[in-house]
Amino acid sequence: MFILTLTYTVPLDAVDAHIAPHMAWVAEGYEKGIFLASGRKEPRTGGVILAHGQRDALAALVATDPFVIAGVAQYEITELVLSRTAPGLERLKA
Repeated sequence: MFILTLTYTVPLDAVDAHIAPHMAWVAEGYEKGIFLASGRKEPRTGGVILAHGQRDALAALVATDPFVIAGVAQYEITELVLSRTAPGLERLKA
């Protein structure tokens, strides 16, 4: 599993101009079965996506995020090897 940490690099008004295409990109990640969970950081400095797949493929995918293309955000990709989950979340270890 991977944690995709998104950090805004510009003021929020510049980020907000790209919200709609970014959210469409996120929806596509769910439709493809890559994204498992996502949400904004609080305070609003970026977001986090839980994903599965291969690091190289995820790096290529985040490069297509409209936020990245517009230069308003950057990603950090962290691999997490889960050893334990709460009941009902076993799928995350796959």
